[in-house]
Amino acid sequence: MIICKSSAEIEKLRRSGRMVRQVLGEIREQVRPGVTTLDLERFVARRLKELGAKPAFKGYRGYPCCLCASVNDEVIHGIPTDRRTLKEGDIVSLDTGVVVDGYYGDSAITVPVGAISETAQRLLKVTEEALELALEKVRLGNRLGDVSVTVQQYAEKNGYSVVREFVGHGIGKAMHEEPQIPNFGQAGHGPLLKEGMVFAIEPMVNAGGPAVRVLNDNWTAVTADGKLSAHFEHMVAVTHNGPDVLTRL
Repeated sequence: MIICKSSAEIEKLRRSGRMVRQVLGEIREQVRPGVTTLDLERFVARRLKELGAKPAFKGYRGYPCCLCASVNDEVIHGIPTDRRTLKEGDIVSLDTGVVVDGYYGDSAITVPVGAISETAQRLLKVTEEALELALEKVRLGNRLGDVSVTVQQYAEKNGYSVVREFVGHGIGKAMHEEPQIPNFGQAGHGPLLKEGMVFAIEPMVNAGGPAVRVLNDNWTAVTADGKLSAHFEHMVAVTHNGPDVLTRL
């Protein structure tokens, strides 16, 4: 069942979403060669405590950290560690979440470490553009498949592939609510979008093929072919005025 939120609930989700995006912006400023992903985790843990927010990821199904930091061919769920030092030319996906007054916020960005290749720059650009195009489809009268296929078509038109094993989701008083939101699909199919629905849309786009595998830590998903992957995520509400992106600052 897809839960439609009241306007008051959407404002609570906006507060959580904006807090996540604020912290992501602050982490971005910490990303540089020589920093470890554990350094980034410690920064996030401290900031969430200062902001009075509960980390949404830590302890979720046993996940050990507040932040997912996924480098280069790591798609999602990279566990921060002092053994992973960022290098010039890397890209790193930063994904975190909070709980504020019982409502979840969840967002992700992929950022460069120093100067990166034109190939990596283009992957980041196309993935973020795919997200923005998908957000524009979050309108009354559209169907969920219209959102999903928009990501797929834009990624594939640019020579990339979309991950199929991991998907976006509804969000509210739980981090993962119905519906699941794949980054592939068919226009005109799936649930009809109704006012008050809130989604976390998160394209995961690979430079190579779509296949992924999960490492022995049972969390970190990497591309099967070792090629780069990028990940961006926004929360968005369906309103009578069109898409309302709750993670915009």
